[in-house]
Amino acid sequence: MRKIVFFRWLLLTLAILATSAASFAQVSVAIIIAPPELPVYDQPPCPEEGYIWTPGYWAWGDDDYFWVPGTWVLAPEVGFLWTPGYWAWGGDSFVFYDGYWGPEVGFYGGVVYGFGYFGHGYEGGRWDNGHFFYNREVNNVNVTVIHNVYSARVTNVNVTRVSYNGGNGGINERPTSQEEAVARQRHIAPISAQTQHVQAARANPQLKASVNRGKPPVAATPKPGALNDRAIVPAKEGGRYTPPANRTANAQPSPENSAGRRPTATHPKDLPPAEHPAAPNTGNPKLDKKYQQQQEQLIQKQNQERQKLQQKQDQEHQRLAQQKANDTKQQQLEQKHQQQTQQLTQKHEQQQQHLQQHQPAPHPKKP
Repeated sequence: MRKIVFFRWLLLTLAILATSAASFAQVSVAIIIAPPELPVYDQPPCPEEGYIWTPGYWAWGDDDYFWVPGTWVLAPEVGFLWTPGYWAWGGDSFVFYDGYWGPEVGFYGGVVYGFGYFGHGYEGGRWDNGHFFYNREVNNVNVTVIHNVYSARVTNVNVTRVSYNGGNGGINERPTSQEEAVARQRHIAPISAQTQHVQAARANPQLKASVNRGKPPVAATPKPGALNDRAIVPAKEGGRYTPPANRTANAQPSPENSAGRRPTATHPKDLPPAEHPAAPNTGNPKLDKKYQQQQEQLIQKQNQERQKLQQKQDQEHQRLAQQKANDTKQQQLEQKHQQQTQQLTQKHEQQQQHLQQHQPAPHPKKP
């Protein structure tokens, strides 16, 4: 009996892990025209200790590529690094794989984004005893402001500005065994400051490839969303860009995107209402009623947990407002809240999966 229980638990654990890993390899959009080359630009100075460089990239809007400027982002957790997103040819269309935060850098398509991201791994810095140390050879760091620095030259870098993996003219790289292992580790999706940064870039018509011809006027920013800051950096050289004859005709929603991709929620109040599953029909009314009651009880409990976490976060916002905290502390609190909300969401999804696995089997129809 114990062996059967353990086996069921093992299957459930593996299913949850597979679901978690797949969520970070989720395809955002699929199109059939290649993204432009990466532009050449300088890196703005690192604003404060603990910020990690996230390179710029071409994203897809309604009918055109637009440039998401590279920027410095405060790491959501001590010890976490950024794995950039990347475009790849999927056999019949280009797909984009989202970036993520984690204890190690995973596969990002072999794309040479620069500033420490040279196709595999990250040469821009490292964590040591709770502090991030910056490699001055590849980062723009003011040593009078940030003292955690070192120098390590990077050699044998294959300089290419191709912005996608596979397909005609793409980068021919595959993930190493280590990078495949990293993909199965615990990750954190892009934080709210990053998603807002992308939204700001999308709303700026000057960042559309059809307007800037592959040379964005804002190639990098000192912090997320600071597209009008005095420290913004324009592209020095544009990437090769071939405008499509009909952008709208070329755009094709991916299966994940056609269903409407859920944005990353920062607070429980940002989450969509819990879905009530359809009532089972096993042919046994008592069994159906029992399962439906279990579903309703679980949803009620989860809603209470959402409310409790929301109240706690509201109180923390109020205390921070009373303290008149600076932008850095506010961003840190938002990152903390987003992580709490994601953890609660994952917990609730696992509970639903567990209950669904114990759902009564449908009643077979009589011939």
